[in-house]
Amino acid sequence: AAPDADMAAFGEAAPYLRKSEKERIEAQNKPFDAKTCVFVVHAKESYVKGKIESKDAGKVTVKTEEDQIFSMNPPKYDKIEDMAMMTHLH
Repeated sequence: AAPDADMAAFGEAAPYLRKSEKERIEAQNKPFDAKTCVFVVHAKESYVKGKIESKDAGKVTVKTEEDQIFSMNPPKYDKIEDMAMMTHLH
């Protein structure tokens, strides 16, 4: 079942295209630090979430295995319909 009438046209795919109202509220209230939450390149998963632990002399320590990092969007942008609204595009 689609979360609302606008999404009914997408049928079974609707839950993958838009969060429910409850999920949207939870994401907006979830703590998020844009300065430390990042995506890291991963050999098998493409990108994985990471958290910066430290920065020193141009080196960044992230709680993952890879060394290429990209800024991560806040959870409120998960499944957002208009990507132009996102803070970071990769």
